[in-house]
Amino acid sequence: MNDQANSVEQRFETAAPAQLSSWNRHDTTWMLGLFGTAIGAGTLFLPINAGLGGFWPLVILALLAFPMTFFAHRGLTRFVLSGREGADITEVVEQHFGIKAGALITLLYFFAIFPILLIYSVGLTNTVASFLEHQLHITPPPRALLSFVLILGLLAVVRCGEQVIVKAMSLMVYPFIVALLFLAVYLIPHWNGGILSTASQVPAPSALLHTLWLAIPVMVFSFNHSPIISAFAVDQKRRYGVHADERSSQILSRAHLLMVVMVLFFVFSCVLTLSPEQLAEAKAQNLSILSYLANHFSNPTIAFAAPLIAFVAISKSFLGHYIGASEGLKGLIVKSGKRPGAKALDRIVAAFMLVVCWIVATLNPSILGMIETIGGPVIAAILFLMPMYAIRKVPAMARYRGQASNVFVTAVGLVAISALIYSLAA
Repeated sequence: MNDQANSVEQRFETAAPAQLSSWNRHDTTWMLGLFGTAIGAGTLFLPINAGLGGFWPLVILALLAFPMTFFAHRGLTRFVLSGREGADITEVVEQHFGIKAGALITLLYFFAIFPILLIYSVGLTNTVASFLEHQLHITPPPRALLSFVLILGLLAVVRCGEQVIVKAMSLMVYPFIVALLFLAVYLIPHWNGGILSTASQVPAPSALLHTLWLAIPVMVFSFNHSPIISAFAVDQKRRYGVHADERSSQILSRAHLLMVVMVLFFVFSCVLTLSPEQLAEAKAQNLSILSYLANHFSNPTIAFAAPLIAFVAISKSFLGHYIGASEGLKGLIVKSGKRPGAKALDRIVAAFMLVVCWIVATLNPSILGMIETIGGPVIAAILFLMPMYAIRKVPAMARYRGQASNVFVTAVGLVAISALIYSLAA
């Protein structure tokens, strides 16, 4: 099977362009699409989770943010690129590790991403209902109708195709960046030191390591966009051939630099405004940082803007995660032995997603937070550990062996998984 893949790769390389083209609009669209998938609802809770650990853990996490996210997602991209032309992540796993491993990873991949899609369905419905009731003073329609209209609207974008999804997400990124910048700058006059009050209190090494251990998963998954990486890698290979690794690394590095700079500015602006006690209060109330700031300042501008920002953030992330969830579900259907046509398969997947997301959004169960946490270790294993294992075992990825970043990614993956399991057991 590897020989066959190599021969396909060689034929593809001969047809590939001799030189890499200059940066273009397609690359910018993907850069913003990656940003849009990663920076969503989780970002609105990151200042609370990251700031509670104190000043020094937050500084260390800020320094680790770029290498943690860039090297991990580059590894997963390279893994998908190592497969046959047009093969998504589930097909590449089967190609390298066999049919049974492919089926197992496909199952885990789907159940790691799909619950997050359900959470976004609930969050989107809650955000719009709250906005109608509290900001517009309009009685929201029945929850079943509202959730159905919202999810159907997002799935209408999905039906337009992957390129339209990515373009829609890239367009939605602009107002989101502007909103984050506006809020971060708006808070500057209200900076009162906040977390700086803990700067003089250097924690003991054991306490510092424990805080970082539990905080790393928060940082990792606040920047996670693994659900769209497979589609991203397939598109880069189709467009750039043998230069796909180089160009995809360029796109990833710029996307992650944009993520880290924007999000960390927003995080530090929030934690310099609020005291550690206020951050703890926000966590106890189960509020996003935007909701807490709106209540804290009683400012009509923030109160009106916060749900709009949340709506854009959740919609972006929903679209990005839908690509990964639908890819996993299609893989499960095909591996079950049923092989419907491409259009029929798309319709089956879309109908399933609509019905399940609508039911869950209507029921509004509180258990979804637990499901997201349970999916965390699986995402960490797929994002961090599987590509590093493939580098050691798969001939097509042998050229990436011996890099220091491999050790770093493996270590972060083990830390993230162990911390998540510890949090579940505690």
